[in-house]
Amino acid sequence: MGCDVVVEGTGGPALASIQRLFEEREAVFSRFRGGSELERVNAAPGSVVPASAEFLRALGTALAAARATHGLVEPTLGAAVEAAGYDDDFRALPADGPLAPAPAAADWRSITVGARLLERPPGTVLDLNGVVKAMAVDDALGMLDRPGFVSAGGDIAALRPVVVGLPGGDTVTLERGGLATSGIATRRWLRGGLPQHHLIDPATRRPAHSPWTSVTAVGLTCLTADVAAKAGFLLGADGPAWLDERGVAARFVAGRALVCNEHWQRSVDPARAAA
Repeated sequence: MGCDVVVEGTGGPALASIQRLFEEREAVFSRFRGGSELERVNAAPGSVVPASAEFLRALGTALAAARATHGLVEPTLGAAVEAAGYDDDFRALPADGPLAPAPAAADWRSITVGARLLERPPGTVLDLNGVVKAMAVDDALGMLDRPGFVSAGGDIAALRPVVVGLPGGDTVTLERGGLATSGIATRRWLRGGLPQHHLIDPATRRPAHSPWTSVTAVGLTCLTADVAAKAGFLLGADGPAWLDERGVAARFVAGRALVCNEHWQRSVDPARAAA
């Protein structure tokens, strides 16, 4: 998944099982591994495609995220990510190159998930990375022998209080649950001389124009935090209020400027929360 995984709260067989879990998810959902199930599903010519239980669970979760965010965080953006130039492991991307045309829009509402099959319009290019890493973190947390945490690339789920580093050098104590950051501070590149990134605006099928370089959100799980962070980024200036309306604490960074929504301020300031 292109990131370090850190685990506290287990060792021995359980730790080995967590390592296998991440390796198996990578093998199923990677956009860059030949023979991954994601590649097989995307290449299938028909509208009805058989898939594994794990693939269907992730796709169902991604569709639920699309419904919860009114289509902001949705799973049909694979072709748009590739058109922006993210068509290989990030470390292997050239610094610049031609910018491909934006792909035609796809409709996540047209996807149906069954017990052993999925149905989608032929040519739909799925990308489930919006949910897969966070799901793996949450699943790994359930494998711990004792209270601890699991972190993948800084997205974390915890069963005990843990101090978490934030963009810009600040820290916060996560009592338990999930915390995730989504942004463009580290994964950026050029195509046609123009900056590109992986957070796609579903309306334009192009990298989103957002004032934020990163958004950090808190949730009951890493998955809910990650989806909230992505939605907050894609909503731009409306992100803080939108997440406040949904009871989500979030922290927004724009260059050197910092915006914390009301729920974040209350969560880190006990006096404010009691007022």
